[in-house]
Amino acid sequence: MMKDIDFKGKKALVRVDFNVPLDEEGNITDDTRIRAALPTIRHILDQGGAVILLSHLGRPQKKRKADGSIDVERFTLRHIVGHLSELLGREVQFCPEPVGEQARRMATALQPGEVLLLENTRFEPGEEKGDEALARQWAELADVYVNDAFGTAHRAHASTATVAKFFPKGAKTMGFLMQAEVENANKVLHSPERPLTAIVGGAKVSDKILLLERLLDFVDNLLIGGGMAYTFIKSQGGQVGNSLVEEDRLELARQLLAKAEEKGVRMLLPLDSVIADRFAADAQTKVAPSDAIPDGWMGLDIGPDAIAAFSAVIMDSKTILWNGPMGVFEMEPFAKGTKAIAEAVARATGQGAFSLVGGGDSVAAVTRMGLADKVSFVSTGGGAMLEFLEGKTLPGIAALQD
Repeated sequence: MMKDIDFKGKKALVRVDFNVPLDEEGNITDDTRIRAALPTIRHILDQGGAVILLSHLGRPQKKRKADGSIDVERFTLRHIVGHLSELLGREVQFCPEPVGEQARRMATALQPGEVLLLENTRFEPGEEKGDEALARQWAELADVYVNDAFGTAHRAHASTATVAKFFPKGAKTMGFLMQAEVENANKVLHSPERPLTAIVGGAKVSDKILLLERLLDFVDNLLIGGGMAYTFIKSQGGQVGNSLVEEDRLELARQLLAKAEEKGVRMLLPLDSVIADRFAADAQTKVAPSDAIPDGWMGLDIGPDAIAAFSAVIMDSKTILWNGPMGVFEMEPFAKGTKAIAEAVARATGQGAFSLVGGGDSVAAVTRMGLADKVSFVSTGGGAMLEFLEGKTLPGIAALQD
């Protein structure tokens, strides 16, 4: 545990997740991930330690320029320095290389209470390959390793997993954010107050197969929204018009419905849908039963009856897990379902339920609606949280336990 480590006079290599959205000018448009790492950084500084920060930003190796070179200006962590300095109330030093002679020099000169941010870890091709030589170079810069990047804990990269090999037990730990992510997910997985309701949305069943199968082993209610609902509805003989359907997953959908029945899990599909004559914000819309959508029309959000039914179940729950939107919430005419579910989760939390919101789109929805502080916990790790809930071992966590 991080609170058990004495950081006084030590240099801590801290893997954070500063993979934040930037506008065309390189300005940060959402600093949630940076703010989430502040308690860990401040704790080390307050104890008299120095902090060397590692993070990735985007996918520079996959988005090279036409001449094959890395687009440094687009993916540099230099964009983060000013804002991070402001938030910490002290100057953050920046090294324009992830590893190498200058990084070693700057790390060696670092004094207690100082912060050094190294350049984007993914500028190094060995990062995503989990390269040992690269990880060793980072490890040589510090006395202690702290992983506070839950959002990348499902990646076996050099800075998230391999580097931990080079620190002895007692000199590597989770940061406060990572610890909170794991504790809150475990609360849902292992010690939930019941009834436990999972709300799963998103476009495709195939993206959430493992999650759905796992949830059916321990939830009381499973509410299905988003595009994936129409694969389930069609699998039962419903007419879904031009709605998104994964034809090759119809049998799987039937199996999941049968498993829910066998396990005594109440699995709710949306009774009605907001349908549109095309996939556009200015399309014609109307409400129809989800299993009677006319040809040429497609379901793009859950309808009022579905909202009422889902909200009633949510309000009756003691533990709530939400992953994925109820419709195409980026378009205003199809955002009502996701907003209503966010409000119901917030209301249930206000009445004493424990709620965990995980997955990029559902997190974006509660944040955009100003409800992030009205739910119990908002996860910063989309893919990582999904894999954790599916029961997978995350390399970034496992590496700290070796």
